[in-house]
Amino acid sequence: MKTQPAMTVRALLEKYASGEITPAQTVDRAIHSLAATNRPEAWILRVPEDTLRARAADLQTRKQASGDAWLQDMPLYGVPFAVKDNVDIAGLATTAACEPFAYTPDETAFAVQRLLDAGAILIGKTNLDQFATGLVGTRSPFGAVRQVEFDSYVSGGSSSGSAVAVAAGIVAFSLGTDTAGSGRVPAGFNELVGLKPSLGLVSKRGVVPACRSLDCLSIFAHDVADAWRVLEQMAAFDALDGYSEHVAPLGLPRGPLRVAIPDMLEFFGDDHAKAAFSASLDTITSRLGLTAGTFPFAPMKQVASLLYDGPWVAERRAALGEFFDEQRDAIDPVVAEVIGKADTFSAADAFNGQYELMRLKRDAEKLFESVDVLIVPTTPTHPTLADLRAEPIARNSELGLYTNFVNLLGLCALAVPALRRADGLPAGVTLIAPAGGDQRLAILGAQIQSLFFTHTSDGAKEIAARPLPFDEPTVTLAVVGAHLRGEPLNWQLPEAGARFIEATTTSPEYRLFALANTTPPKPGLVRTANGQGGAIAIELWDVPLRTFGAFVAAVPAPLGIGNVQTANGRNVKGFICEPAAVAPDGGAQDITPFGGWRAFLDSQSQSAS
Repeated sequence: MKTQPAMTVRALLEKYASGEITPAQTVDRAIHSLAATNRPEAWILRVPEDTLRARAADLQTRKQASGDAWLQDMPLYGVPFAVKDNVDIAGLATTAACEPFAYTPDETAFAVQRLLDAGAILIGKTNLDQFATGLVGTRSPFGAVRQVEFDSYVSGGSSSGSAVAVAAGIVAFSLGTDTAGSGRVPAGFNELVGLKPSLGLVSKRGVVPACRSLDCLSIFAHDVADAWRVLEQMAAFDALDGYSEHVAPLGLPRGPLRVAIPDMLEFFGDDHAKAAFSASLDTITSRLGLTAGTFPFAPMKQVASLLYDGPWVAERRAALGEFFDEQRDAIDPVVAEVIGKADTFSAADAFNGQYELMRLKRDAEKLFESVDVLIVPTTPTHPTLADLRAEPIARNSELGLYTNFVNLLGLCALAVPALRRADGLPAGVTLIAPAGGDQRLAILGAQIQSLFFTHTSDGAKEIAARPLPFDEPTVTLAVVGAHLRGEPLNWQLPEAGARFIEATTTSPEYRLFALANTTPPKPGLVRTANGQGGAIAIELWDVPLRTFGAFVAAVPAPLGIGNVQTANGRNVKGFICEPAAVAPDGGAQDITPFGGWRAFLDSQSQSAS
């Protein structure tokens, strides 16, 4: 089991909290690391040193002004990061790894601005496969980016520099973009986490498009919990981005997740990759108590073929507009060849491709009725730079086998490092779920990572306790008995996507009864007509409006959902009871003096002992 490197978001924030370090020291470390790096090709532009030091000083001033609330005000305080150079930063050139294409934007990309507002420190912009076209990291006039440890192997792309910048310990996290696997393949090749969120969850305004309808910003980090912390800041609806969406989060299933692997696995003769995936899968399933079924992979390959061998390549052509016609000679020859295939497709082909994709999406929807998460190898093989020189398109295509279909199907994905190959190269697995399953993947990903790396804290519990902020209407619900945290029916709330708000009490005119003949045992809450009663312990939960009806429909008689008044006079929805069930001849026991269901259960346990 490997120890995680020190450059993590969590470790930095802990050191800031203890006063062990300051942002100025972090900046100095980054400057020194950049000067000493053996992977200079990973970087296209570095923020000037005086700008970095001024940023560090400003953050320190803001921290002092915020007092004890500094971490709430700046959740990424002093955390150094990098962005792929197809993402806009005001005042810095955006090249997309093509200098004749370069421009200097006046506005920072929406998602990056949110990170800066959260206190993060931008160190620089990183190299990429030109126009984000490639999965190898070699298609750039700024140089082929090598794997962080092995000089003769590719780093993966297109977000090559972003991955290596994190893997080398220069920054704590970085942003890539992911259309066909560009945020996952480099993660797998450099032993990193690669978080590809649900499409629309993160704004892509201010990103040079590859395929505008499929692109999304992705996150590289050493730790799943770190990536989740970054996503918390980035995930926000952007009304100025036509592809931004109010993504409805999926609830957390009760019990072990239902997982599945492809019914046919291909590694293109790479036995080390095959053995590493098999050994990692065995460890994951045995240690986490999971049973892995299989799913038909042929439809996924059909979806993937639409991306580069179908009309979607025309979307890459549309993204470049007149530049492709007027300055094709300035474009990397392999990139130009890939994008140039767009000229072989017609508008009719584009519509026929859409029809075929919708048909295949139905297969995916049916699949996820019986499976929660797909587990696939992040990559089927790891080519060398020489391999790419010999067969640049063929070797690149192989790397997208387990990634290309994801965005076309509107799925979310998370690459997680696992057991290394026998030859020492990193390897990993990728988790895939329907749109909105981001937290589901992050929790499982953190559990998987803990099997192979030592952690200072339980990342899975941290992620479970910090779902993404609601971006949809909700209903506040008061629960009083079997749905309280730790009680037998509480699982129904996370399954419905509900989130705990606080523990409080009702106003002081309620009575609580232990109902007769209920399984599991349940209480009944009744508001008194004469105002005589007591304050009863309750929990408040926010439930998505879209799932509230189904939750209410499952509530059995004599319980129901009505209005409950809290201690501060607020009226919320909550569990109430039919009066007949608490009548003197109904067998219910008045337990109001205990002040709540848990106190009553504790008294029963003490009596039994």
